[in-house]
Amino acid sequence: MMPPLSAAVPDMLELQYELESKAAKWYATMDIANAFFSIPLAAECRPQFAFTWRAIHYTWNRLPQGWKHSPTICHGLIQTALEKGGAPEHLQYIDDIIVWGNKAEEVFEKGKRVIQILLKAGFTIKKSKVKGPAQEIQFLGIKWQDGRRHVPMDVDNKIAAMSPPANKKETQAFLGLVGFWRMHIPGYSQLVSPLYRVTQKKNYFEWGLEQQQAFEHIKQEIAHAVALGPVRTGLAVQNVLYTAAGEHGLTWSLWQKTAGETRGQPLGFWSRGYRGSEACCTSTEKEILGAYEGIRAASEVVGTEASLLLAPRLPMLHWMFKGNMPSTHHATSTTWSKWVALIMQRARLGNPTAQESWKRSWTGQKAEILEHCLRR
Repeated sequence: MMPPLSAAVPDMLELQYELESKAAKWYATMDIANAFFSIPLAAECRPQFAFTWRAIHYTWNRLPQGWKHSPTICHGLIQTALEKGGAPEHLQYIDDIIVWGNKAEEVFEKGKRVIQILLKAGFTIKKSKVKGPAQEIQFLGIKWQDGRRHVPMDVDNKIAAMSPPANKKETQAFLGLVGFWRMHIPGYSQLVSPLYRVTQKKNYFEWGLEQQQAFEHIKQEIAHAVALGPVRTGLAVQNVLYTAAGEHGLTWSLWQKTAGETRGQPLGFWSRGYRGSEACCTSTEKEILGAYEGIRAASEVVGTEASLLLAPRLPMLHWMFKGNMPSTHHATSTTWSKWVALIMQRARLGNPTAQESWKRSWTGQKAEILEHCLRR
């Protein structure tokens, strides 16, 4: 049958953040075999999938894989089956499902229950598609261990073995592969900028020394990429957001630290170039923009209720707390107010004495990041 398009395929990044927050010791995954072809089409819906091949007319009687709504329908039907069957806590991305726990036996029973529900709903599960219980497992193309995201060894080896691109298409393929792991790479946007330039339509493909150096640099960064997570919660957890506004763009990173830890754990690295008129902003505006973008990204990871400590201590913070903002700036008043409002809201959230949030100097924080990267 053809159900209404009500469910939506979840955002893959949001699923990753949620799985990070579980900090589990054991995992199990299951992949439904031929999930789309397990879903019959209603007779009245089949004509829209008709096609002709070698002068013979055909139509699909099962949900075709190439149709744009197939993932949504498939995800929704599996989700409904799991909900009606009372499935244990799990995460689902279309036909991929993962369960977790702190004991292997617990995870085994959860996985067994999920499989029973799916089989009863008419789906097929092959033994080869069931993995775990295991302390390390791949889900959504990522290696998971203790709630932390790692670049899998096979991905590392594949990227390391790649030869320099010979044309724009090969360059785009390389950028697509490494771009999936950009949150593991500090300053990613600035590092790959020379590669993006040769893919632009207005430019001829010319692979020079700058491109080769960027190519090798990115491969090294992937090989030494740090694990991200787990996302922890609680009053003892500090979420520290580092932001910087450079000549060519913005960079920010989110770290967590709890009492007794000598150094924090990274949750992600972000970067981007300036867009449109942002390049014309004053240095102060760029700092505020960097803090604004950093807070938005951090909120997706730790939620909007978690307190954030900004570092380094930005020059404009004391203006904000005193309500005395500069009268001249490049950005529009609406944009300026939007930036400041979010920073003020999150800076004060859970921090009665907000100024103490920026006590530690940027020099010390930068040294901590460098030390972590050298040890990875």
